[in-house]
Amino acid sequence: MRSETPKVLHPVCGRPMLGHVLAAGRELAPELLIVVIGHARRQVADYLRRHEPDATVVVQHRQGGTGHAVRMVFEQLAVPPGTVIVTYADTPLLRGATLRGLAAAHERAGAAVTALTARVADPSGYGRILRDTAGSFAGIVEEADATAAQREISEINTGMYAADSGLLADAVKRLSSGNAKGEEYLTDIVAILRGDGHVVATAECADPAEVLGVNDQVQLARARYELNGRLLRGFMLAGATVTDPASTWIDVGVVLAPGARVEPATQLEGQTTVAAGATVGPGCLLRDTTVGEGARVVHSVCESAVIGAGAVVGPFAHLAGTFVADGATLAAGSRSRREGLVQ
Repeated sequence: MRSETPKVLHPVCGRPMLGHVLAAGRELAPELLIVVIGHARRQVADYLRRHEPDATVVVQHRQGGTGHAVRMVFEQLAVPPGTVIVTYADTPLLRGATLRGLAAAHERAGAAVTALTARVADPSGYGRILRDTAGSFAGIVEEADATAAQREISEINTGMYAADSGLLADAVKRLSSGNAKGEEYLTDIVAILRGDGHVVATAECADPAEVLGVNDQVQLARARYELNGRLLRGFMLAGATVTDPASTWIDVGVVLAPGARVEPATQLEGQTTVAAGATVGPGCLLRDTTVGEGARVVHSVCESAVIGAGAVVGPFAHLAGTFVADGATLAAGSRSRREGLVQ
C-alpha cells in the first residue's frame, strides 16, 4: 500500500477493510469470530479492541502462509465442532449473503471442505478450478503450474472456504512448507481431504468483485467506488433521489430516507442522516449531521450538526456542533438566535 497504515485498516466508505469483512461475518451469527493478526499486529489489535470487541484475536508470530495462519487458530483456541468459514481481511466488498450461501452449499453437499469460486474476465495470478467432463470438481492448479490450456480457465479459487472444524484441524497439521516461498498454503487442504476420500465441493460467487483483494492504492480506490455505488443504489431503489451518483460519496453509516434528495458534488460521512423531503447539495460536506424533514442544505460544511425540519442552511455556511431550529434560515455569517439558531 506504500503507507504507514496497515493494509487492512485502510478505510473504504468510512470503515476499515477489516471492519467490512467482520460485518459480513457477523451476518452468520457465528459462535466465534476470529481474526488472525501478524503484520502490524499492535495497530490492528488496538483497532479490534476499540471497535470490534467481539472478535477473538489469534497472533501469527511469523508470516508462515495462509495455512499456517489457520493452524495457529487451532493451536491457540478450542474451536468447537461445526463449520468453519475462512476468509480474508482485504476483501471489503464481500457480502454476508455470499458467506451464507457458501455455508449452505457446504452443508447441502455434506462436504469436508467447500471452496468459494468465481468467474473473472482476467484470472491472472489466481489458482484455476479444474473440473471433470461431468462438471464436477477435480482439483485446483496454481497459475505457475498450469498448462496453457488451464490458464484459459476463467473460474478461479478465491481462497475462501467452508470446512468441517475437526477435519480442517487435522488437515492443517499435515500442510507442507516445501515450496518456493517456504509457506504452508491453505489451498493444499483441498488435496489432502480429497485424498482422504472426503467430499470436496464448490460454491460460486455471483459477483466476482466481492472476492477480489485490495493490494494497492489503485485497487483501494476501485473498492471504494464499487461500494459507494452499491450503497447509493440501495438507497435509490428504496426511494431516495441521487441526481449524480458519480459525484456523490457516502459512508456505510449514512442513512437516506425515502424521499430525501442529494444533489451533485456532495459527500456524506459518518453517521449522517437525511430525512424525507430534505435536500442536501450541491457542493456539501456533512459529517455526523442530522438533516430534518423538508430542510435544505446547499454549498455548506456541517460537522456534528442538527438541522431542524424545514430549515435552510447556506450557501457557504460552516456548522460545527450546531443546532438549527425548525424553519430557521442560516446563511454565511448568520449565527443569531433571532433566526432560530442555538449553538
